[in-house]
Amino acid sequence: MAFVITSACQNEKAATCLAACPVDCIVLAGTQYVIDPDVCIDCGACETVCPVEAIYPQEELPADELGAIDLARNYFKP
Repeated sequence: MAFVITSACQNEKAATCLAACPVDCIVLAGTQYVIDPDVCIDCGACETVCPVEAIYPQEELPADELGAIDLARNYFKP
């Protein structure tokens, strides 16, 4: 998983990340957006436009946001 959207995105509907993503790997999953880890190409375009700074490279994810990884993986689980 390259990038992860954290809880700071909850109820944020600006969706600037959607327009910035060149591979359309971001979808709304209930109250926040999530990134499909199998489609993300690690370009970082979404991170730079996020108005609430909710998007992190996985290796820089704050410890209290590790659940965001599971949220994304479980959402896209077949």
